[in-house]
Amino acid sequence: LWTASMQTIALVLVAVVISVAIAFPLGILAARDKRLERALRPVLDVMQTVPPWVYLIPAVIFFSLGPVPALIATVVYGVPPMLRLTTLALSQVPKPLLELGHALGATRGTILRKIELPSAKPTLLVGLNQCILLSLAMVVLAGMVGAGGIGFELVGSMKLFQYQDTATCIVVIIAMVMVADTISTRLRAWIQKGAR
Repeated sequence: LWTASMQTIALVLVAVVISVAIAFPLGILAARDKRLERALRPVLDVMQTVPPWVYLIPAVIFFSLGPVPALIATVVYGVPPMLRLTTLALSQVPKPLLELGHALGATRGTILRKIELPSAKPTLLVGLNQCILLSLAMVVLAGMVGAGGIGFELVGSMKLFQYQDTATCIVVIIAMVMVADTISTRLRAWIQKGAR
């Protein structure tokens, strides 16, 4: 299942990069503008309560079967945790640090880079971890729409009642989740240790 696993990892990596590219700037804006945060909150609540396979339906309607609807559905599913945790992380930066930056005459961009992001780093990394894990879950589920990868192999083995192949696919999925979680946790610990 090496080829299928690499397809899954590639799809997850692309989806996570796109999700972070969308969620991170929106999270910064939402942390700065409370009206935007209030407007985004019900949308994020709905996005996080809808079952993940529901995202596949409109993606398949508009883009047919294959990796494109899977990627779109995965990005839509991966954005809410990263956006929510980015907003939370930047909202929890201690006010005295922000006041110090303003007192020193720093610009908003400098305050963001030098004060807010380093202070918010632990929570931002938790958001990245959640984005990775949810994207991996969605990519596996996207095997139902012909996305390829390990999810496609799992669906195919279940249709043909090949229980040994089904068990192998499940073991590979569990291993991928454990490796992704371990790597992101170790990365978070290493970055926090370096920040000290």
